[in-house]
Amino acid sequence: MPAARTLADWLVYQQQLHPSSIDLGLERVRAVAERLGLLPVPGRTAIIGGTNGKGSTATLLAAMGQAHGTRVGLFTSPHLLRYQERISVDGVEVEEAQLVAAFERIEAARGGISLTYFEFNTLAALAVFRAAEVGLTILEVGLGGRLDATNVVDADVAVLCSVGFDHRDWLGDTLEAIGAEKAGIFRRGQPAILGTTAMPASVTAVLAALECRVAAAGREFSWRVHSDGRWDFSQAGAELTNLPAPALAGEIQYRNAATALAALRSLPASAPLQAGKVALALRRVRLPGRLQRVAGSVEWVFDVAHNEPAAVVLAHELRAFGSRGRTLAVFGMLADKDVAAVAAQLDALVDHWLLCTPQGPRALDSEPLAERMGTVRGQVDICHEVESACERATQRARPGDRVLVCGSFHTVGPALQWRGLY
Repeated sequence: MPAARTLADWLVYQQQLHPSSIDLGLERVRAVAERLGLLPVPGRTAIIGGTNGKGSTATLLAAMGQAHGTRVGLFTSPHLLRYQERISVDGVEVEEAQLVAAFERIEAARGGISLTYFEFNTLAALAVFRAAEVGLTILEVGLGGRLDATNVVDADVAVLCSVGFDHRDWLGDTLEAIGAEKAGIFRRGQPAILGTTAMPASVTAVLAALECRVAAAGREFSWRVHSDGRWDFSQAGAELTNLPAPALAGEIQYRNAATALAALRSLPASAPLQAGKVALALRRVRLPGRLQRVAGSVEWVFDVAHNEPAAVVLAHELRAFGSRGRTLAVFGMLADKDVAAVAAQLDALVDHWLLCTPQGPRALDSEPLAERMGTVRGQVDICHEVESACERATQRARPGDRVLVCGSFHTVGPALQWRGLY
């Protein structure tokens, strides 16, 4: 690599450094983190896992923590367009120079230890947060939990939002196997927040064995939504009423917001929740590409749903939104995803599929995407590039129609950029 390395240089280098893009395990990343003095992480820490909902829940938790006066570092993945999206302090993305400086430190410390792209990413986040002296570090799990690089941190609270089918090549073919991997983020005696009680028995077994202090949605904490969209949160010792709807669209966001509130309350030395500050966080929170609606004579909906459980939620929300006309779907997925399952959930709602190839090395070309979708009731067109699919959707949509963009972060991000929305 050249002496003066840009962020782009570093990212290319990291993608080529390790023999495989995914290599689950904590030994390598822990060794480098210890050399850098990044462990234990100062301040309070939260780790957020789950098949779906973890990005929204992590972002809501960050907004709530910040509203209550805590300096918050948030690490999420993947990104829509800019790598810097993954690391933020008090809602402000990390600067390129900070990332480059962190990468230089990591490179100098790793010696002969090979790191994956995501492991570099995780270490850089921890370095940035330590330098920024954040009071609360929030880490979104990348894949699974037990062997994910973020799990090198012994978090004060672990949140498991959901368990569903995804990443079967890495996590297993059954919900019990997947649940056991995701439950690896729990620590003995520590708070464990569950976004649903519908968890595999393997999760329950891990929680019991570790004697975790469990709070589950619908059991130890709950919420009630009013007809006008406002809502109440209830947990022993905390009753918040008449809260504004989360700025993130969709019925599922009430569950995610309640889960974030329960997590915030479980942190060490947590101050009592203040309704006004919670309301401020709910109004301010932003997360592009999650049921993001853009009104017009033709409505556009952008959602990063990329597995079957997420597609179930997306289909439910689209039905709730309603539509006066047809739905045209700009659809692109990664090669390691269950294309047929996602397409099947959306099939009844989509009248015209415009298939594209997302960006990135794991992208599935639009021709094999069509094959893997199987038989669908709507018309299918091969458009190749995301931008071409968006252009064709614009040309073919009539007033009252809806354009849905979904299937991957790597589809939604470029589409948002094409529309000038991001």
